[in-house]
Amino acid sequence: MSNRLRTLALLAAACGLPAARAAAATCPDAATCSPPADVWVVSTRRLPCIASAPATAALAVERCTDPTRGRWERADLASLLDDPGRPLQIFIHGNRYQPGDAKSQGLQFDRKAAACCPPGPPVRTVIFSWPSEQEGLLLRDGRAKYERAHADGHYLGWLLGRIPADQPLAIVAYSFGALITVEALEDRVAAERSAGGGLYPWTTRSGRTHLVFIAPAVRCDAFAPRGPYRETLAGCDRLTLVINSRDDALRFFPWLDKQVRADALGYVGMPGRWAPPEVEFSASDAAAIVGKNHGLPLYLASPALTRRLAQGALADLGTDVEADVEAAIEPTHTGR
Repeated sequence: MSNRLRTLALLAAACGLPAARAAAATCPDAATCSPPADVWVVSTRRLPCIASAPATAALAVERCTDPTRGRWERADLASLLDDPGRPLQIFIHGNRYQPGDAKSQGLQFDRKAAACCPPGPPVRTVIFSWPSEQEGLLLRDGRAKYERAHADGHYLGWLLGRIPADQPLAIVAYSFGALITVEALEDRVAAERSAGGGLYPWTTRSGRTHLVFIAPAVRCDAFAPRGPYRETLAGCDRLTLVINSRDDALRFFPWLDKQVRADALGYVGMPGRWAPPEVEFSASDAAAIVGKNHGLPLYLASPALTRRLAQGALADLGTDVEADVEAAIEPTHTGR
């Protein structure tokens, strides 16, 4: 393959693999895995691309009734949000996921995270499924999904505004999923400035709030003191960042936005001093485990990385996770 074709392929793959069926990873502790008890899907796949926060959003909602057979039934948002006392975990996938891939990958993550945790208060997992199927030419597809991620941030922001401020919340986002997340949080901050529109606040949340970003396809200065998404951290208690400094796809991230031309946060990381003092920040470089590859299944195939992700999402969120993480992960608190 020529260097040009290889580069285009990497750009299209940046921010996602064909995912769940690409590599089925083993559970970190298969003996303790139990079927997910409470997993839902919120989908924007049939919604149009938008450029601002919507007044309402017709999100498609489904509930998993049989995770072993992959059976789902239609549900509604009221049912999804009917238990404000239960910790909520939102999982957001990357690019090039079919609807079934998003579901199976979310179920896999939920199962593996639960396997890292002793019995505790039940967590409701919500898979945020967005239209990321491959379309058209490779480079065009990558840039189109970059733009679509901004649109889906508006839909996620609308959903977050309906989650009670005292409900514990964790958002686990991979690649473009992290871009969707920060765009959503920016909407929430902007809504507060304009009186909120009757939605729950973000920056003054009383419930524990955790962000876990895996190989995030977000500009590296996102949370800098004067960065574009700095204010969104006001609603967070913990930020867990897992980067890959050898990621052969994320290194081409600057090509996706000609105006920004910034490296990806998931490729170069960020200095620990950028994190506000009230935010518990940890960062790890998974390069020694994942290598140059880009794909969430590769992270979930590692018990050490899976435990790190579960720790970041669920520890102190109403579910305890063992604090020890295998030494194979190299901690880092500085950018490159």
